[in-house]
Amino acid sequence: MNNEIQVKEKTTSGEENSTDFKWIGKPVKRIDGEPKVTGELKYMTDIHYDNMLWGKILRAKYPYAKIKGIDTSKAEALEGVVAVLTHKDVPGFNGFGIIIPDQPVLAEDIVRCTGDAVALVAAETKEMAEMALGLIEVNYEPLEPVTDPEYAMSKEAAHLHPSGNIHSHVAIRNGDVEKAFAEADLVLENTFYSPRQMHAFIETEGGWGVLGENGILTIQCPGQYAHRDKLQIARALGYNPDLIHVISSPLGGAFGGKDEITVQIYLALLALHSNGRPVKIHLSREESVVAGIKRHPFKVHVKTAAMKDGTLVAQQVRAVADTGAYASLGGAVIALAIEHATGPYKIPNIDLEGFCVYTNNGISGAFRGFGVNQVCVGIETHLDMIARYFHLDPIEIRQKNAYKQGEYSSLGHLVKSSVGTHKTLEAAKNCELWVNQDLYKSKPSEPWKKRGIGVATSFHGIGMGIGVPDYGAASIELLADGYFKVGVGCEEIGGGNSTVYAQAAAELLKCEINKIKVVQGNTKETPDGGTVTASRSTYAGTRAIASAAPNMNKLLTQTAADMFDVPVHEITHLNGLLYVKMRPELSLTHAEIYEYLFENRLNTKVEGHFILPKEKGEIKNSGGAPHHIYGYLTHVVLVEIDTLTGETDVLRVVSIPDAGRVINPQGLEGQTEGGAIMGIGYTLYEDVIIENGIHKTKNFTDYIIPTIRETPIIETIPVEEPEPSNPLGAKGIGEVVMIPIIPAIMNALYDAVGIRIKHLPATPERIFKEMKFLKEKVHPQTR
Repeated sequence: MNNEIQVKEKTTSGEENSTDFKWIGKPVKRIDGEPKVTGELKYMTDIHYDNMLWGKILRAKYPYAKIKGIDTSKAEALEGVVAVLTHKDVPGFNGFGIIIPDQPVLAEDIVRCTGDAVALVAAETKEMAEMALGLIEVNYEPLEPVTDPEYAMSKEAAHLHPSGNIHSHVAIRNGDVEKAFAEADLVLENTFYSPRQMHAFIETEGGWGVLGENGILTIQCPGQYAHRDKLQIARALGYNPDLIHVISSPLGGAFGGKDEITVQIYLALLALHSNGRPVKIHLSREESVVAGIKRHPFKVHVKTAAMKDGTLVAQQVRAVADTGAYASLGGAVIALAIEHATGPYKIPNIDLEGFCVYTNNGISGAFRGFGVNQVCVGIETHLDMIARYFHLDPIEIRQKNAYKQGEYSSLGHLVKSSVGTHKTLEAAKNCELWVNQDLYKSKPSEPWKKRGIGVATSFHGIGMGIGVPDYGAASIELLADGYFKVGVGCEEIGGGNSTVYAQAAAELLKCEINKIKVVQGNTKETPDGGTVTASRSTYAGTRAIASAAPNMNKLLTQTAADMFDVPVHEITHLNGLLYVKMRPELSLTHAEIYEYLFENRLNTKVEGHFILPKEKGEIKNSGGAPHHIYGYLTHVVLVEIDTLTGETDVLRVVSIPDAGRVINPQGLEGQTEGGAIMGIGYTLYEDVIIENGIHKTKNFTDYIIPTIRETPIIETIPVEEPEPSNPLGAKGIGEVVMIPIIPAIMNALYDAVGIRIKHLPATPERIFKEMKFLKEKVHPQTR
């Protein structure tokens, strides 16, 4: 197993293969918590230099237009302006994009959204830079924007890209759905619409760029994959990547919104034209709203068939995702959505199809959940409707259809990794909120308010899937003071993985956790360990450390044996000291071992590498399905609806995750609580409004996110289903924590007032309208 430490499991029968952990599974406080809470930690956009320049970006005036000419002469003549750049000043490839580099660094002959960058300015002050932007004259020929994804796929629509408007198309089919629909006892068919959610991170996109005397180009910019950012910068600049140093941590939030290039290339370009002076770019909130990526809005048509005992027999899905002007990760998003469209169930007949479509509606890309949020509402809403139609228990119908480890999924692949769905559902059935639901629902806060309880379950793939390189790496270096510097490429984007890495390292190196120094997001200090996406950072990081730790332990024991002149097998390692087994008075500290290695000019650093496990065969036309590892979670929620206004409050949430072995319970609770709140916002409040390609939503004054007022009581009940491919048993949980809460709230709305909301967000206006419609006309129960 690539020199990985194999940790024995404690079995339910109490056999002797149990292992007690000192750090794993303990609620260790976050190692970055105090500097963040006190404000001691400075984010990159907080930093100022005495001789710095301000960079600004000129954005497109129209959502779709031809560029007939660009005149920068007036801006260049303005006092205090150091550089004005256009597409002519891009020395390398004028494009970027994680999968398809179809987004221009600086637009040349056409703009496809108002977020497109047309020119760059560096000036002595921010005000001078903004004034210079106003002096750049761009001659546009406006074109009619394409804003409806369905229309964009038609022959009549203008082609936004040479290949057409369909960026990607995926399909997965098994069995005979038409036969199953014909023979089923119940067939449900509905269309669901999901909103364009904004990441709303605290720190908007920004950072620093500076060119050193030795030709080293240093870019300090919050991101989710520094090593990949370095390659994209090098490609655009035609620059040697070995001369580019990217620092991407710390950062004030990401959620997927900083996985793609934000301003890194702009910083690099301006740094090359600023005579060695640091250049700072920091987007305003308004510019971040327009230029930053958003969650893909989806239109999802779902048709589900079931028998009277609740057995699911067929599922048909057609999903259309609006990726906006450029691909970014849209193809991967629609592929993951279709992979998860049937939920963690075994449905023998499926017909799943997804389209990722170009429009002039800004840019969509990675966001926590990565397409699964948009499609899970179909199967989970229909399961609730089926249960009510046949008078079945909504948890038991899920248990009946959920696959177990060793069974085949709806996709037709044998699930070999750990599966926690049944454990999460059993915990949901026995949780206090579900057991006492009649009592909770009987006590609304006002006579005109009604309460309801809903449940939903879902899952999310861990890692990149088939067809995409996916690997982990970590370095461990013994320092002069006896501490260990643990380098992991995966950035810390708010989830607390730095603390998890410290726990894993301390456990495996048999030392105190305060002896671990974690370094992340730095291309000089850390090996390339992949991106912080796909719920992979806990799995990839801990397994990488488990790959490197045996190499460091071997180095320590071999060195101690050499120093004591005894065989290696006589050395034992405990509590930060290395002993000779039969002579415990002979011991060495880590600092003493370092001194010996340093004096003898021996290496003090080791690395560990591994390849994430994948399925052997890709499902044809699936875009990368199936994943080998999945995380699972069930949500139970209590809502209260004001029948006079349609306003909805989520009062209680029970989050039941299967994250494999829990490394840090406190960190897990932080994830489940944050994910629940983000899911509440997505379901009830959030949507970026774009009309005819123009953003009507400008900032947080007209974009509503949950505050402490909307934060319910959240209870976390973890179930542990350790993942055997990771020596520490951990999987990932960063995304699934906000997925099933969406349909759980929607099901709770029905439980409270008898309405099915199919267009999110479920605003008071939409809820009130549905309640009024229900009052005026009696609906079928399965509406």
